[in-house]
Amino acid sequence: MNKNQTFEGRYSLGKNGIAYIKNRDTGDVIEVPKHDGGTAMSRDIVLVEITDAKRNEGRVVEIVARAKTGFVGIIKAHGDHFNLHPDDFKIPEILIPNALADNPTVGEKVYAEIETYEPTLTGRIVKHLGKVGSNDALMNGIALEQGFDFSFSDEVEAEADALEKKGITNDERENRRDMRDTLTFTIDPADAKDFDDALSFKKLDDKTYEIGIHIADVAHYVTPGSALDNEAQKRTTSVYLVDRTIPMLPEALSNGLCSLRQDEEKLAFSAVFDIDIKTGEVKKEWYGRTLINSNKRFSYEEAQDIIDAKSGLYSHELLELNRLSKIYTKNRHDNGALNFETYEVKFILDDDGKPIDVKVKERIDTNKLIEEFMLLANNGVAKYMQDADFFVYRIHDKPETERVEKLQEFLKLLDIKTQLVDGIIPPKQLQQIIADAEGSEIYDTLQTAIVRSMQKAIYTTNNIGHFGLAFENYSHFTSPIRRYPDVLAHRLLEHKLKETSTEQDQSWHEKMCAHSSAKEQSAVTAERNSIKLKQVEYMAQKNPDDILNGIVTGTGKFGVFVAEVESRSEGMIRLGDLGNDFFKFNEKIGVVKGEKTGQMFKLGDKIKMKLKKVDLKKKLIDYKLFTPRNPGDNRKNSSQKQR
Repeated sequence: MNKNQTFEGRYSLGKNGIAYIKNRDTGDVIEVPKHDGGTAMSRDIVLVEITDAKRNEGRVVEIVARAKTGFVGIIKAHGDHFNLHPDDFKIPEILIPNALADNPTVGEKVYAEIETYEPTLTGRIVKHLGKVGSNDALMNGIALEQGFDFSFSDEVEAEADALEKKGITNDERENRRDMRDTLTFTIDPADAKDFDDALSFKKLDDKTYEIGIHIADVAHYVTPGSALDNEAQKRTTSVYLVDRTIPMLPEALSNGLCSLRQDEEKLAFSAVFDIDIKTGEVKKEWYGRTLINSNKRFSYEEAQDIIDAKSGLYSHELLELNRLSKIYTKNRHDNGALNFETYEVKFILDDDGKPIDVKVKERIDTNKLIEEFMLLANNGVAKYMQDADFFVYRIHDKPETERVEKLQEFLKLLDIKTQLVDGIIPPKQLQQIIADAEGSEIYDTLQTAIVRSMQKAIYTTNNIGHFGLAFENYSHFTSPIRRYPDVLAHRLLEHKLKETSTEQDQSWHEKMCAHSSAKEQSAVTAERNSIKLKQVEYMAQKNPDDILNGIVTGTGKFGVFVAEVESRSEGMIRLGDLGNDFFKFNEKIGVVKGEKTGQMFKLGDKIKMKLKKVDLKKKLIDYKLFTPRNPGDNRKNSSQKQR
């Protein structure tokens, strides 16, 4: 790169105060000394100017986008004002003038938003979170730092309460398809509170089933210009933390009026398909607003037990839906869809929110059943809207060449040969690689490596299809209680059905798509941060002498990232703790290798390790490699002592 050249990148702050910004176009990493960082803070998007091309140094000339505009921390008195000590150790202290302090208690946890960045970093206290170390303060702080408030304004709550109190009127029942007499049920997690989708089942004749995918009619209640709509636009998504949900809409709607609860009449927006009994082919489709009544609320496990036993309440319907869902899965696979079998961990918490146990959440057939019929509706609606002026799509672009090449190099390490076609490894090849590895030790590793090579799915009005699902048309239609793009999809579909014009043009919708995609990533970050918190708390209770099973989850120039297998608690084994060798990171193939021994650490390797350090404040875990001592070493040491 040349002097005075500029580029955009993320401001990654190191412990020494030097920031590192990677140029995504060239791969070069530029160092920015502390005095040349301006007002940039950790993870901001900045414009960097090269000041010394030979030494790869630069300076920040513009802040393009702030990663955060507010921070959680502890309040401390400082002369005639207060200081906020942020939980994020990469953020400097924030001055809180008395006029902006909102009567804090010294030592309490608060959330403050930045008022000015220069000449002094100054903030205003917005939320009092309570006692330092309390679970509520920690969890609500995680949400706030990602831009999600755990409470709603009085105006928003009042609007939701009024709608719930009014209930469903006769006027609202009119001009809807009445499906209350059609068998309908929900299948959700056992602890779910909001039920935004239901399935109905009816046999029309010996060759045809009528299957309905019924979605809570949120758009009927959340109307443009309302306080509820303005709030939903800001949030765009619900956030699922380890122990709580930060909803997009108040509980009066999300858990009440809009929730498709058992034995309650509800307004829905539905996709109803006439389906060939034998092949699952859609012979006829209908979209519109309905009136439904759920006959049964199943948990995933309850429905699975009935399917496994082949008997029980609505066993025929559940068995047929399960059979059809497997047909749809196979069809997607045959078309090139990538199906990944992942599992999650769930922490069991005590009354104070401390983790006392961990369980693996496995995907069972009923999870996949619901997923396939939601995909059927999302794909069907998107295809139906192809000839509309515009629509809100969920797209997934092909992988970037650089990531594909890294994946290809990694696969070579496992003696898996691949060929690039049009710059990508064809989905059929990836499917075969995963299929061949099923049941082997590298199965999870391969899935992780392939997922990391993919791009992120986003919302847009410019349709390019969904690479991962192998759909030319795909949208999100099925979760308007927790996703604002789904609300927009409902509105646009209604406009087409009624042949009316939209309130906002494509440009406005595209901006909302970009905003929703960004907020989705913030929600994912909040969820991961809450999991990380519980993992650190969980590992802090472990005995340092315990030998732990670990798996390598990543590699870098400072060491190897590893996760404890039981809880997936991720930390690092630094290069110096890997053994008696000089280890170096090979970025091209993504491995850490010892120069003397040739010992290699790569993604998916299973290892034995011990805890080295748990930092609850910084939420960091350090492990060290455990290497069983050779019995011969003991004899050698004993012999040396005798001499």
